[in-house]
Amino acid sequence: MAKIIHDKEKCIGCGYCASLCPKHWEMGNDGKSHLKGSKEISKNLFEKEVSDVDCNKQAEEQCPTHAIKIEE
Repeated sequence: MAKIIHDKEKCIGCGYCASLCPKHWEMGNDGKSHLKGSKEISKNLFEKEVSDVDCNKQAEEQCPTHAIKIEE
């Protein structure tokens, strides 16, 4: 299993992740991205386990603030 980690504090709401990987990402009412099905592991830090990182790798690479990390 791989882990997707989203640091919401770093997020500027550019929307790259939501456009590249809508299966896992969406834009929230706060103007920042939201990792669907994730759990908050500490303040503004969210985590989700997935069996395949698929489009999340693209989201990680395109995030201008490096708010997305994938641990495989």
